[in-house]
Amino acid sequence: MEMYETAFGLILNAGNSKSKSMMAIEEARDYNFAEAEALIKEAREDLRLAHQTQTELIQGEARGEKQEVSLMMVHAQDHLTTAMMMADQAEEFLNIYRLLSSLLKKEDSE
Repeated sequence: MEMYETAFGLILNAGNSKSKSMMAIEEARDYNFAEAEALIKEAREDLRLAHQTQTELIQGEARGEKQEVSLMMVHAQDHLTTAMMMADQAEEFLNIYRLLSSLLKKEDSE
């Protein structure tokens, strides 16, 4: 596969994942937990696709296939790393908003 096509594929999947993670945080903030969970699941699937591409690149290099290091590929890897961190943060925010919702319900019932 052409290196630029590969890089753009990584950027596309990582970007989609990051966007869905941000949307999940927004849904969690509004206490729409089912929707937030669904968005996190979609974000994780986009990450899986990007990670699969990354794994193929690494395996190719391990087989001795020379990989050209380009600014575009570095940029793509940066997108992937950021998207992975954002998905993790979205899950943490979901947990925090669930806890907040639970605490507010307890406070209201007292």
